[in-house]
Amino acid sequence: MSGPAIQEVVVVGGGTAGWLAAGVLAAKNKQLGEAKIKVTLVESPNVASLGVGEGTWPSMRHTLQIIGINEQTFIQRCNVSLKQGSLFQGWVNGSPNDAYYHPFVTPPHYGQYDLAGAWQQLSNREMKFADFASVQSSVCELNLAPKQLSTPDYAGVTNYGYHLDAGKFAELLCEHCTKLLGVRHIKDHVTQVHAAKNGDVSHLSTKLSGNISGQLFVDCSGMNSLLIDQHYHIPFLNQEHVLFNDRALAAHVPYASDSAPILSATKSSAQTNGWIWDIGLQTRRGVGYTYSSQFESKQSAEDTLAKYINTLTEDGLNSSITPRTIKFTPGYREKFWQNNCVAVGMSSGFFEPLEASAIAMVELSLTMLSEQFPRNRQHMDIVAERFNERFTYRWQRVIDFLKLHYVLSERQDKYWLAHRDASSIPDSLQKLLDTWQFQAPSRYDVIQNEEVFPSASYQYVLYGMRYKRSIENTLAATTLSSSMLQYAEQLMQQNEQLKHQYRAGLPSNRTFINSLLGKVNKGSAV
Repeated sequence: MSGPAIQEVVVVGGGTAGWLAAGVLAAKNKQLGEAKIKVTLVESPNVASLGVGEGTWPSMRHTLQIIGINEQTFIQRCNVSLKQGSLFQGWVNGSPNDAYYHPFVTPPHYGQYDLAGAWQQLSNREMKFADFASVQSSVCELNLAPKQLSTPDYAGVTNYGYHLDAGKFAELLCEHCTKLLGVRHIKDHVTQVHAAKNGDVSHLSTKLSGNISGQLFVDCSGMNSLLIDQHYHIPFLNQEHVLFNDRALAAHVPYASDSAPILSATKSSAQTNGWIWDIGLQTRRGVGYTYSSQFESKQSAEDTLAKYINTLTEDGLNSSITPRTIKFTPGYREKFWQNNCVAVGMSSGFFEPLEASAIAMVELSLTMLSEQFPRNRQHMDIVAERFNERFTYRWQRVIDFLKLHYVLSERQDKYWLAHRDASSIPDSLQKLLDTWQFQAPSRYDVIQNEEVFPSASYQYVLYGMRYKRSIENTLAATTLSSSMLQYAEQLMQQNEQLKHQYRAGLPSNRTFINSLLGKVNKGSAV
């Protein structure tokens, strides 16, 4: 291939997406010993981070290792707690015992045995599927940490991600990238985008810093979508007909006391016209309500959130809490990579913050971008075509998975009934639901490597929502042998033993964080 090598990368926009992009690209370049690539990040000094992406997947541990950030420092600096999954309350029918977990751990021997079929057939199948398939839901229920203080960085006895303060995370990434990875940081307003004859972005004009040239531009400008939308006018594929939520109210809620438990999972509580998220950081909770303006007014939404916050705080404490209002349109771009510009983060698409998919999609984008980094302009066109195909597929899978949480509900509110209307269900999801009448979700349903949500996640949600498959007169019914059921019984016994071991050996999330902060403050963290 001919043409000059790609050596200048410009990231437009900061926040979590922008600084992760700068960090991953600069770190990969450094690890490969190719110091030829220069990374510049330009961000407006007046645009604040949206700050609702406060939950991550376990993949963030690997991302932080690539960038080179010490886990203890990360936990100390970013108000971090350890997340082991999601808890869904009220999503089935709103009854007092309506709750299930989507843990991060994959069931043991997953794919080798039909655990879902065994769970359904066993006489004690009233046990919730997550409790049957893993021990992590019990760990979350007790608000335990996934590791002990002596456990090495980024390791744990159960799989875990993080709850974090998005603003502080961006600050840490900025400091690390500029001081240790050589990223050039420009805080200035982009006033104009200039195009070359071939349609590529040639350079940006800024208010105070002059022109910023580059060969590859990463659009992390959030909902402004400065390059992919305002410059290239790539259409946005509105998905309000599938996922109705288009508003969010977000608030920071103090703990009632310094000893209050820190949740080990993101709590998602269904409401009449949406759902409330509740995540536990070290010093506060991040609480918010996402809803559909088609079904609920802003005042009613504020009342719904205030009522929930009242259950968390001391009398009158919430009177000074004013939530931020966030308006968004659910959907994604028709293309994500146009010419020499690739959109990452909210500039590429955005949905309600269910299942922490936003930061995960940023990580997946950066993994592909860094591992398939174009060597020259000719190579870029090849990578761009692959990137667009892969992420069109991934955004569609995000839609299917988020919609799954709604279509299985039995709630009778208009909002929930509308979600179950056949006209709002994508054909791809309906085909899966039809298939799952006869067999459990498997690797044959999600077929790409690095799927956004693996088939185990579909099982946790499907059976957490009490989905009953029809196993009569099917192959599944005849192949669940006595040895399979015996293995299932053994699995339950092993999980019960692990529950006792973890209950005795793992500290609470609060105890772990307090002990780690004390250790860091004594100077043991690098």
